[in-house]
Amino acid sequence: MNPAVCEVEPLENFVLRLTFENGEVRFFDAKPHFRYDFFKPLGDPVYFAKVRPVSGTVEWPDGQDFCPDTLYLESR
Repeated sequence: MNPAVCEVEPLENFVLRLTFENGEVRFFDAKPHFRYDFFKPLGDPVYFAKVRPVSGTVEWPDGQDFCPDTLYLESR
């Protein structure tokens, strides 16, 4: 099982700086997911900045979220 997210910081160019419960800090590029309708609102920089950590993952006000495994496996 991959570690959960405990902190998130939105950065320029639609990248999330993620801190995981094991202390790792990794960077997740959200742009490849914008091709899906569910994630298109994240392409607005003001909305993208509203991200928050919730229950081991990240979430936006309208319910967009990523699986914690996706965040860990696709981050660097």
